[in-house]
Amino acid sequence: MKIAFIGQKGIPARFGGVERHVEELAVELAKRGHEVFVYARNNYTDKSIKEYKGIKIINLPSIPTKHLDAISHTFLATIHALFQKYDVVHFQAIGPSLMSWIIKLFKRRSILIATFHCQDYFHKKWGWFARKALYLGEYMACKIPDKTIAVSDILGEYSRKKYNIDPAVIYNGARIEGVTNNSEILGRWNLKSKKYIVFVGRLIRHKGIHYLIEAFKKISEEERNSKKFKLVIVGDGFHTDDYVKQVKKMAQGDDNIIFTGNLEGDELREIFSNAYLFVQPSENEGLSIALLEAMGYGVPVLVSDIEENTSVVKDMGFTFKSKNAESLSVELEGLLNDGKDIDAKAERAKKEVESKYDWANIAEKTEDVYREVLESKK
Repeated sequence: MKIAFIGQKGIPARFGGVERHVEELAVELAKRGHEVFVYARNNYTDKSIKEYKGIKIINLPSIPTKHLDAISHTFLATIHALFQKYDVVHFQAIGPSLMSWIIKLFKRRSILIATFHCQDYFHKKWGWFARKALYLGEYMACKIPDKTIAVSDILGEYSRKKYNIDPAVIYNGARIEGVTNNSEILGRWNLKSKKYIVFVGRLIRHKGIHYLIEAFKKISEEERNSKKFKLVIVGDGFHTDDYVKQVKKMAQGDDNIIFTGNLEGDELREIFSNAYLFVQPSENEGLSIALLEAMGYGVPVLVSDIEENTSVVKDMGFTFKSKNAESLSVELEGLLNDGKDIDAKAERAKKEVESKYDWANIAEKTEDVYREVLESKK
């Protein structure tokens, strides 16, 4: 089949859960013999990259502002797709799905799929108009396509109840690759294995980095961080400059808080695999790939007690009260100074990821959805 992905920023993924999802899924589908096309924004993917791991890259411009970047690129990609012979047009996320009606109306023979990644309207970077548009995009993602895919049980149940549909629930995955224990990489930030806490994600308010910094500084200032762990924050902002300035200002004066910026490949693997603890303090999630990867590397995890986190971690990690820096500091102190059961839980979590969140299986299930829709259309 000829399959096109629309809505992501592009690949290879430098940051963003949707981008990681599309890259991994597209690579696996290409391995299975499909001809796969990924639309990419010029401000994300180098225009010189025309093919990546067997995937065709279609570079198109966008209006590179906070509110118009995604929708302008999606519109151009959708119009371009009208004139191609795609068997499947697969939209990613609820915002881009606003444009899915164009395919439904003018390209009825193509299979139209939308993946519901997250309830983005909860993200605090959006104003009221953008949130209204995202609510409409959610409706489009659930009611317009031939089939909707939800990346978690929570989103699947939500869309089933609210929109009276029968979505396919196909989880995000994690790709865990070999680690070389490269001390040179850790040395760039003066880090030692198992002597730091790590957060991985975009620096966006709903990710809750400010709670983590506040909690970490609290235990440091009160000398409750007796083993002198460091806090490593991996990622950068995206149209969130004010928030990036805020969290970096919060960290001023504490040399044990380190911002690395975006990391990829060997650098990210080394930072993940040598961490003592992964913390995800988010207020809202879909199904976090960073969390799955931390678990897959055998790193103990501490997460906010939102359902999107606890449904993944279950009893294989540790939780704190969401939006509560004091609760987070108490849990951090306990885990840093007395990590009882921490390794046993991490080992169970690693096995869970290996058995349940494999990208090859995810691609096979997605392919099954395409074929089922194709048969129903016939």
